[in-house]
Amino acid sequence: MASPLDAPWYAPYAPWLASLAEPALAGRWALCLAELNRLAAAQGLANARGLRLRFTDRLPDDGLAYEARIDATGLVHTRADAGAWHDLFNAVVWLAFPRIKARLNALQAAAIARDGVGARRGALRDAATLFDENAALVVLREPGLRARWQAHDWATVFGLGRAVAAWTAPPLILGHALLDKLRTPYKAACAHAWLLDPPASLPAGLPSIDAAVAAGLNEGLARAALLPLPVLGVSGWWPANADPAFYDDAAVFRPAPRRRVGSGCVRPAPDRSVSEGDPER
Repeated sequence: MASPLDAPWYAPYAPWLASLAEPALAGRWALCLAELNRLAAAQGLANARGLRLRFTDRLPDDGLAYEARIDATGLVHTRADAGAWHDLFNAVVWLAFPRIKARLNALQAAAIARDGVGARRGALRDAATLFDENAALVVLREPGLRARWQAHDWATVFGLGRAVAAWTAPPLILGHALLDKLRTPYKAACAHAWLLDPPASLPAGLPSIDAAVAAGLNEGLARAALLPLPVLGVSGWWPANADPAFYDDAAVFRPAPRRRVGSGCVRPAPDRSVSEGDPER
């Protein structure tokens, strides 16, 4: 019987999910934590300060916000009850894209050190958290396709009719909250896409993409840099999209906003179970 973790959006994580899928699907979270720490140690996984990364289901009584704790100690609170899948995917993304995750964490921790943890995140933390939880990485075929994506030209983006898809390879789902949601896929599932230049300037492979994206993340990160990607529109990812009528649903494949070209994804309602900035996390 096929595992739900065999879905195409999980393909980049297959090397790590190979040893995690069985205990995770059985709800054996203690085994998952042990395996995550084994994998992290084998890779020499570390935060931006060079501190060894460790995953634990025991929340230290240190008063630190989630991101600040990772930055200061290397300790990643990883739940083994409600929220376990969400945190498991977070850990797996750390393993696959360690430079991106370390850079995002450093940006968030610096913002917390400067501004504190309030009822609302500032612009940088908001953008970094959105990237961390819901981003997809897309390598474009040519630079001009960015404008077509901003215009919500879905025929070009998805390669409908005689067009060729805007990307060189399937998107890489980086957001761990989105990876969790995709355990039960639904048509309106929408990623926030971070577009990368064509492969002539980007060597192939996850490590190269990891390094290139991490290098581009800085204090200027903003929500507007992320573009909408209805995930189930990707060719080969969902049987129903073989019918061109699948893309006629304007509630999912939206036209570009009149006044501002940018993200057409619906912003999810606040959910403390996925809010990485809460001190309790």
